[in-house]
Amino acid sequence: MAALVIAEHDNATIKAATLNTVTAAAACGGDVHVLVAGANAAEAAKAAARIAGVAKVLHADGAQFEHGLAENVAAQVLAIARDYTHVLFPATASGKNAAPRVAAKLDVAQVSDVTKIHGAYTFERPIYAGNAIATVQSSDKVKVLTIRTTAFDPAPASGGNAAVEAVPVVADAGKSKFVGQEIAKSDRPELTAAKIIVSGGRALGSSEKFQEVLTPLADKLNAAIGASRAAVDAGYAANDLQVGQTGKIVAPQLYVACGISGAIQHLAGMKDSKVIVAINKDEEAPIFSVADYGLVADLFQAVPELVKTL
Repeated sequence: MAALVIAEHDNATIKAATLNTVTAAAACGGDVHVLVAGANAAEAAKAAARIAGVAKVLHADGAQFEHGLAENVAAQVLAIARDYTHVLFPATASGKNAAPRVAAKLDVAQVSDVTKIHGAYTFERPIYAGNAIATVQSSDKVKVLTIRTTAFDPAPASGGNAAVEAVPVVADAGKSKFVGQEIAKSDRPELTAAKIIVSGGRALGSSEKFQEVLTPLADKLNAAIGASRAAVDAGYAANDLQVGQTGKIVAPQLYVACGISGAIQHLAGMKDSKVIVAINKDEEAPIFSVADYGLVADLFQAVPELVKTL
């Protein structure tokens, strides 16, 4: 019995989500293998081989994998998937794009957004926006899983010494092509990997106030900035800052929610944070039901005072 982790990488380094997925794969039992499908990605394959707990790295190198197009990645996975009992993808945009293609072609049920693994056949996943946890058993010969990375500790990125094996490369599927990308650059930590997040809601009133109030606090804490869906929909913050069921799932060491009411959609994305601090003038706000520390106050006064104190 062996599990195959589909690595996320930039052809030179392994992305953090892969480390969490390796931990999940180890919980399935058996050996853990990692597939690195990329273009001139030998360095990424070497990095995957150094991950603690990885027994083997399968390296598929071809120009068609340079940008991680889902059709090509899925085809490469399908070429080797039947040798494994479990195929695991991080539950990221890339993973959720490729995994259903693999499950459909294998004619198996995908188990999505897994948060806990009870051995080889039984898994937990949230349903109803995280208000309930479903325990799912799968008897499929190959189990295709997407892993909620915030639910698993990352495997150590060093300490392993796995063998790297080149595998036959599938042809370009020819169904899509990479046109271009625009990458926003920021000095702040990446939202899903940040240890501290300062988030704002609709109560901030405008994009100007959003930046004016939250930026000094985030600077003091060296934190990433997040936003509720209401703040994003109102145009106060960019889409890529949205935390919640339809945004990004985060689990930092500290989550500071400023002017966020705590709608179910938002709680689903951050309630696994280790420490939650809520600042809201509405003492009945649902956010206080999950907060470790709550301050009933006007955020326009409380946040600047907190910055001064820090």
